[in-house]
Amino acid sequence: MVTSLPLPGGASIPAIGFGVYKVDDDAAETAVGLALDAGYRHVDTAEMYGNETGVGKAIRASRLDRDDVFVTTKVWNDHQGRDATLRAFDASLSRLGLEAVDLYLIHWPAAANDRYVETWRTLLELRASDRARNVGVSNFQIPHLQRLIDETGEVPAVNQVERHPWLPQDELIAFHRAHGIVTEAWSPLGRGRLIDDPVLTGIADAHGVNVAQLLVRWNVQQGVVVLPKSGTPSRIRSNLDVDGFTLTADELTAIASLESGQRTGSHPDSVS
Repeated sequence: MVTSLPLPGGASIPAIGFGVYKVDDDAAETAVGLALDAGYRHVDTAEMYGNETGVGKAIRASRLDRDDVFVTTKVWNDHQGRDATLRAFDASLSRLGLEAVDLYLIHWPAAANDRYVETWRTLLELRASDRARNVGVSNFQIPHLQRLIDETGEVPAVNQVERHPWLPQDELIAFHRAHGIVTEAWSPLGRGRLIDDPVLTGIADAHGVNVAQLLVRWNVQQGVVVLPKSGTPSRIRSNLDVDGFTLTADELTAIASLESGQRTGSHPDSVS
């Protein structure tokens, strides 16, 4: 199985990361510690999550070499714009207790505010300083991405978007592949709503795995970085254990039949 994907600057990103959305600081410290012990080497946080301090504590407590843990954080919407983004980035580094992050993202385009191109130029400055080793975006749609490319000539390394069988984002992923952008999937389990789907449970049962493992494998097998989340030690471990099976073409077709366009999170056009 692919364990990492290449990024444009020559670095690589682990194909399975650990997400900490809606986890408070103390719980994040515990969960990230468990995840690192289980073998995760990719942690995804954000300014808005309010848990960068806990994430940083867990990384330091792990005693892993800094270069062995891929750390992502994100600038929130009300800190877009050059000066505000620079301040937000410095604050994130301080909370994390790190000298650099491996990936810094614009959390949402917040297009109504029309600051995402200026913010993207600022992320490029941070990349040039080596304090953000790679830069990208989150929740951007094709018109947002195309505008960044047209106005700056620079392509985001990553676009992190909601992705699960109800919302496979095929058109967006095709655009990503055409431009060398890595796709990351948040909410890979549809915020838990897909766990009991009969199509998925049937395929999972056939492979002797659970639906969470199935959907992690579904993403990784298609070259998508995936960010499962759990606070339960056994599930943290099992979400990483997806090497022992491969989905067939018929199984991929059956999963594709679940597409409905249904989101479990906000539509990018509604977030400001």
